[in-house]
Amino acid sequence: MPINHATRLILKALSFDGIEVEAARHLADLKRLDPMKIFYKTADVNVYNGEHKVPIRLFFPDAETKSAYEKNELEFPKLLLLFHGGGWVTDCVDNYERICARLAISTGNVVAAVEYRLAPENKFPAGLYDCYAAAEAIYKRHEELGMNPDDITLIGDSAGGNLVAAVSLLARDRGEFLPKRQILIYPAVYNDYSENSPFLSVKENGSDYLLTAGKMQDYISLYAGSEKDKQNPYFAPYLAEDLQNQPDTLILTAEYDPLRDEGEAYGRRLLEAGNRVEMHRIKDALHGYFSLGIRHFYVQESLDYINEFLGEESWQNRNGHTGENWTTRQSCF
Repeated sequence: MPINHATRLILKALSFDGIEVEAARHLADLKRLDPMKIFYKTADVNVYNGEHKVPIRLFFPDAETKSAYEKNELEFPKLLLLFHGGGWVTDCVDNYERICARLAISTGNVVAAVEYRLAPENKFPAGLYDCYAAAEAIYKRHEELGMNPDDITLIGDSAGGNLVAAVSLLARDRGEFLPKRQILIYPAVYNDYSENSPFLSVKENGSDYLLTAGKMQDYISLYAGSEKDKQNPYFAPYLAEDLQNQPDTLILTAEYDPLRDEGEAYGRRLLEAGNRVEMHRIKDALHGYFSLGIRHFYVQESLDYINEFLGEESWQNRNGHTGENWTTRQSCF
């Protein structure tokens, strides 16, 4: 539904620059007030990044899958490894329970949500390395878990999309594992949201649509340990010179989002490097729309794209080939 004049005025009034970390975290914590939470089917496990314990919460698509897991009888179905958003500074797995439960039920996948360390207390690359450790542990234990590694998909929104892209680059460079698929939902993949940004959406959508360019600049500053960090391709994946040998990629962007153009530009660069890429711009949507209720049109549309992308033969059916030639499918551009 298009944004009408009255709604635009309200959005403008609510769009302001500046991040006060504790206040932003308390506001994000309001997502925990979810009456359906007690019905979510979950289990908690841990992996380690060196001596640091990284908690992971598993969300099951149904009671039968959870029961099989509890009896140690489960051969894992497909799995979504999720890195949550929040500007690397706010949010946590508790705040993402509704999103994770919805993903599990809607896709039939087990969702494994990673509780990575947040900035500014833990600057780059602490959170990234926590996410990498979680991915590495799951890929290395896939036989023990009864999984095909090709059935593991990395997924994240906003800062979580940044972490997904960075983990995929790091995995390729270290050669320890390589994800088959990644899903980037309105990802933050660049390092500059000032007037010097090369992306038009920062100028068009950077002041009146809740997430402002100023807030993004603050998030970047809180996440980075130094100016040098901001030039690291694991900090800003769009800066990577080599984007070859990356996973099949689904990118979803929002029309009224300052991050829109960088996500789409990253997808085009992945495609130019020889990867398989599918991109969709969600019309009339704002940054953060994926946390809206499951009945919301934008969320339903996105889940349809995700389920198509996860389908075993989706690429072959849509593109008429088995992978020798790469292509992209774009919508609403």
